[in-house]
Amino acid sequence: MRVQLKNIHFYLMLLSDALLFAASLTLAYLFRFEFSVEEPFLSQLKVLLIVIPLVKLCVFFPFGLYTGMWRYTSTRDFWRLLQASATSTLLIMAFILITYRFQGYSRAVFLMDGGLTFLLIGGLRMVIRTFYRRLNRNGHVIFVPPGGRKQRILIIGAGAAGEKILREIMENDDLPHQVVGFIDDDRKKQGRSIHGIPILGPLNQLAKIIEDEAVMEILIAIPSATGDQMRRIVETCKACRIPYKTLPGIGEIIDGRVSIKALRDVNYEDLLGRSTVQLDMQGIQGYLEGKTVLVTGCGGSIGAELCRQIVRFQPQTLILVDASEANLFYVELALRNELNFDRCRAVLGRIQDDKLMTDVFERYHPQVVFHAAAYKHVPMLENNPWEAVFNNILGSRVIMEMARRNGTERFVFVSTDKAVRPTNVMGASKRVTELFLPALEGAGPTRFMAVRFGNVVGSSGSVIPVFLKQIEQGGPVTVTHPEVARYFMTIPEACQLILQAGAMGEGGEIFILKMGKPVRIADMARDLIRLSGREPNDVKIIFTGLRQGEKLYEELMTSGEGVVPTGHDKIMVLRAASHTDACSTPDERIARLDAQLTGLYAAAERLDAEAIKKKLNEFVPEYTPQPPIP
Repeated sequence: MRVQLKNIHFYLMLLSDALLFAASLTLAYLFRFEFSVEEPFLSQLKVLLIVIPLVKLCVFFPFGLYTGMWRYTSTRDFWRLLQASATSTLLIMAFILITYRFQGYSRAVFLMDGGLTFLLIGGLRMVIRTFYRRLNRNGHVIFVPPGGRKQRILIIGAGAAGEKILREIMENDDLPHQVVGFIDDDRKKQGRSIHGIPILGPLNQLAKIIEDEAVMEILIAIPSATGDQMRRIVETCKACRIPYKTLPGIGEIIDGRVSIKALRDVNYEDLLGRSTVQLDMQGIQGYLEGKTVLVTGCGGSIGAELCRQIVRFQPQTLILVDASEANLFYVELALRNELNFDRCRAVLGRIQDDKLMTDVFERYHPQVVFHAAAYKHVPMLENNPWEAVFNNILGSRVIMEMARRNGTERFVFVSTDKAVRPTNVMGASKRVTELFLPALEGAGPTRFMAVRFGNVVGSSGSVIPVFLKQIEQGGPVTVTHPEVARYFMTIPEACQLILQAGAMGEGGEIFILKMGKPVRIADMARDLIRLSGREPNDVKIIFTGLRQGEKLYEELMTSGEGVVPTGHDKIMVLRAASHTDACSTPDERIARLDAQLTGLYAAAERLDAEAIKKKLNEFVPEYTPQPPIP
């Protein structure tokens, strides 16, 4: 308020409104008495011209009508103006009714005054807004003629997102776009218009509409489109041979913020067409808000996105643990600078460092732990299996034990579909960690749970960046086998479902995320070639054969695991089972588990690959090690 009192524009706003209040009252008297105001009404008007503007200023002020900038007047401001006009009119009429019972006063005058007040005050604001929209950066008024040097664009999708894009273009003359129409398959919308811009027809008429309207670019504004819908739209746009861009998927548009700045080239995630994840926001808020949360592997693809999503729920402190100095630096920088979250603490080190992890847990006492640290590259771990033991198994055992000793409330372990009937060291190491859950259940207050899902689009080491690099170089694109298929989901979706599973766990569960249909890698390669502006015939695809430890098809569960649905349509659950269950007490189960792990750790210390695989097979009988590829 003190700043406002020092601003000359504030007084200009008050003066202009006071003059308009006087003008609206005068016009009301003139209209009521047919432009011939005689005594005693003329004397009455002279008195009211002093009193009523003051009353209205006092009423308008609490409605916040003098705190904003008129050049940015919005529909919300007009709604407040309507409320203020009605309130002031009712107060004035109530005072006259109580004091004079309208003896010698015309009710019609005050009703017309209220309406004229809204029109004049609102009109002034609209004139100012329109004027400033025409100003360029140098402060000179500009008038852009229709069609003058602006790129003629067509918007596919006459829904809420399309309307917001159109409105932003119409309100910003600096944008080099002119919308000539919409495309939408909904017959009820065709032939109608949005803000005066016509809905020209369905998608199958795109080529003709482009030719008739001289369209130069297409904007796809259907953030909720399925993969099949997006594929059809992209193929139709490509056939017309003009540039096209799209909005991000609805899961990436937080709080409904849609902007032309969000438009980007279509990518493979759009063709996946994953539906929006419905989260139990209250449940997630309940176990994260105000808590100390620790994320291992925070610099990886999953860990970094987990951190971004966790800070939305306002934890008290976020502990970042990673072995990569660069990754740890960048995720902390992003949290502090991009998300304005400075209650984070970075810990550089390896999770299998018992002394370091003991210090971290005793210093910060995390109440929730998300364990995402792991080596995951299948062929790399086949050739270096001891690292899978040290990082994926020993590291997990250390971090779980620290959580148990320090009374952590929830511990969520990020697993993989490769843990199901594993054929590689990576999957077997993850399955061994899943088997820790029943051994630790009941050993303390900590609820241990795992989340199992498939491949994540765009994660570090995933196939898509490799394919894009190969396409950029002109090929060939290398695919292991024509029939190899994998489950895919996006990084944000994976992390949202991890958070959701953490809210649902009671302890000892393995949550399985529904991944939809598996995608053939060869089909993915062809789609990426098309999205790069080429055709599959232009870039050669060669098949190199399955690598060591790889399967043609991945599984999320086996038929005997007893998977049951949950209250969430994308999450199923199974209760972890293990041969350690025969032990009667938690301490006995843990002692037996650690004794079995001793031999595995010893084989890893000797760098004995064959012994490691043999020990893994003892833990996971369904693990079938594959012979080395010559």
